[in-house]
Amino acid sequence: MAYIQVVAGLVLLVVAGDYLVRGSVSLARRAGVSKLIIGLTIVAFGTSAPELVVGVDAVLTGAPTLALGNVVGSNIANVLLVVGLPAIISPMVCSSPRLGRNLMFMLAATVLFIGMAFTGTFEWQQGVILLAFLSLFIGYSISRRKACPIEAAAEMAEMDELQHKPDSYRVASIMVLGGLIGLIFGADLLVVGSVDIARNFGVSEAVIGLTLVALGTSLPELITALVAAVRGHCEVAVGNVIGSNIFNLLSIIGITSIVGPIPVPDSFLNVDLWVMLASSLFLVPFIRPNSHVGKVAGIVMVLLYIGYIVYLAQSAESATAMGMTL
Repeated sequence: MAYIQVVAGLVLLVVAGDYLVRGSVSLARRAGVSKLIIGLTIVAFGTSAPELVVGVDAVLTGAPTLALGNVVGSNIANVLLVVGLPAIISPMVCSSPRLGRNLMFMLAATVLFIGMAFTGTFEWQQGVILLAFLSLFIGYSISRRKACPIEAAAEMAEMDELQHKPDSYRVASIMVLGGLIGLIFGADLLVVGSVDIARNFGVSEAVIGLTLVALGTSLPELITALVAAVRGHCEVAVGNVIGSNIFNLLSIIGITSIVGPIPVPDSFLNVDLWVMLASSLFLVPFIRPNSHVGKVAGIVMVLLYIGYIVYLAQSAESATAMGMTL
């Protein structure tokens, strides 16, 4: 039953998140909100909505480390898998200067996040700081786009091509409401099923969050990146990953830690957070103009992700065996 709950939860999250984004974008456009603001807020928050709802639900149900594992695991999967797989299918060439600026902000957010993790627990105070940092990023991004109208127009055109929005106000409203309801039910099914699986196999919720939950909630980013890569829009694929990682670190943990404290296990301080930082550095080549990531680099990234998952599985197996011995 737990496996059915996990699969049903993941399906609901992916479908509901997509409906929420498309419906929200349509309503925002009808309300006269500019494409610039929509792209930087509604779309960015919408693609991170599954992780956010899962995180809040995990804290409320007494499994806060699952929320932390989901964010850290999603950021690792976003880089190694979401960028790696499209590179294998179609070599990615990027030339947008905004990627470099956003990447520097993402690396800064990652370092800030790791520094806070070493306090041992994410409390509401850290959450407020993370959300303030997110506000700075959004404000800076808006000012930069307004200062570069040609670049902003090109980016919004790419967003229009990838986002299929309903024209009817009623349909858009139904999509938003249905998306929100689907996210809530999907998150609850996923968290309950994941906790049951973790207990049945004797592994921690953190490991389940790093693997099963993280991979599932990264599916929207993976689908978007694959579509963008095939169409030759490298900037959309990589920009979506960078934006998603920033929102994961700052908004999801920021909001979730205000709902309740999130303890940081020693395994994160010793391994997982550093894997997340090292993975983020794989995006540094995109800073260079006309940067190129081909099949070889994509294969290396995917293999590294598989190696990380194998390491987690072996670590969980060793911990289970040790617990049975004791």
